[in-house]
Amino acid sequence: MRRIFAGWRALSALQKGLVVGGTIAVIAAVSLLAYNNLKRPGDVSNPNVGFAKQVNKPKPKPGQTTDWPVYGLNPQRTRYLPEKHFGTPGKEAWRFLSSQLLEFSPILVDHTLYLIDKIATIRAMNSNTGKVIWQHDLGSLNASSPAYSHGRLFAVTLEPGQVLALDPRKHGKLIWRHPLPGRSESSPVVYGNEVIVGCETGDVFALNAKDGSIDWQIHTSGAVKGGVAIDHGDVFFGNYAGQFYSVDAKTGHVNWQSASEGLSLGRDGSFYSTPAVAFGRVYAGSKDYRVYSFSEKTGEVAWSHSTGNEIYSAPAVAAVPGTKPAVFIGSLDHHFYALDAKTGDELWNQDVGGPILGAASVVGRTVYISVIGPNIGTFGFDVQTGKKKFSTPLGEYNPVISDGKRIYLTGGGAMIAYEPKQKHKPKKHTNASAHSRNQKGQGHQKPKHHHGAKSTN
Repeated sequence: MRRIFAGWRALSALQKGLVVGGTIAVIAAVSLLAYNNLKRPGDVSNPNVGFAKQVNKPKPKPGQTTDWPVYGLNPQRTRYLPEKHFGTPGKEAWRFLSSQLLEFSPILVDHTLYLIDKIATIRAMNSNTGKVIWQHDLGSLNASSPAYSHGRLFAVTLEPGQVLALDPRKHGKLIWRHPLPGRSESSPVVYGNEVIVGCETGDVFALNAKDGSIDWQIHTSGAVKGGVAIDHGDVFFGNYAGQFYSVDAKTGHVNWQSASEGLSLGRDGSFYSTPAVAFGRVYAGSKDYRVYSFSEKTGEVAWSHSTGNEIYSAPAVAAVPGTKPAVFIGSLDHHFYALDAKTGDELWNQDVGGPILGAASVVGRTVYISVIGPNIGTFGFDVQTGKKKFSTPLGEYNPVISDGKRIYLTGGGAMIAYEPKQKHKPKKHTNASAHSRNQKGQGHQKPKHHHGAKSTN
């Protein structure tokens, strides 16, 4: 130390200035490098990425029902039922109570609901009455919805990690069981003869729907937690390494690989969110606080939109007539967002008073989302304005599906079937009654219009 001080004293004023200046420059460079590594990357906006007009399937006629055969309604997982005849939930039709958590919504096929609870008990229930038709224990832990295709039910369980095929026409008789190398909470989806699921080992499997054998398998660098979405023969999913993939559904060939922007200093933005595909884009939330829009063809990021916390929710994507195509998604920051599907611009957001973990659903012109404590419950908002139209203290995660006739709401240990709220129509008076009133000197008066009851707030 003495030698250092002696050397310093021996330096001229000019030499001391150069040493000090160099030291400051080094410190500044290191600080700048640290700042660049620690700061959070900014959002992306790339207006050159293509955006396609969405064409909705024919709408059901009044009185008819629509199946909801897979988590997210369809293989694209859009969660949008364009049912203009359905208003907000009104009268309760029936209620089913369970001693176990009903975290994931059921599916519905031909007036039958198929529901799996937390301890992996699957039930078939009459959608008109709520009566249990049959039930089976599939394992010990579940966090996913089943899928229906070509007369078969398909399910996965967390513990043990497995995929199962059941025959719903024979009271859920087991057809085949395929063990997985790890746990799975990836709600299955069927494409052609392939049952496609993700696994916490980082793998995605395409299993033969007839016998459960592996047709193809792809391994990635992070756990695949959410379900996969399928459109035009391609499979889309993200993983916990912050990677996002497009894979050919028939062969497992990787079409493209993209990624989240991440947080900072090499911290990846993990994907838990099950994606949704619409408008030539793929939409998903990330744990780096952002919502992403990828080009379906190339994987290029069209835009990202930051929220105030991690996003586990799966998005609902809808082009409701008279409104902009929109992405509806919740965040742990207690806010529920409606974003322009093309640009990522915020259309509206609502502070719901608690974290959002589950997916939204759009039925007609209402979007539904659930909140976990302390403000537990389910809310329905007008898709265009964000105005609250419905609320109930029930519901926590993935709250709502519909057949166009009823709303089926799950949460906690209950599932409730709601009839739509009916609008009161004005009474029509006959010419005879009008003539009678005129004879009494009352004059002919227009019938009064009775407005429907106010929405629940």
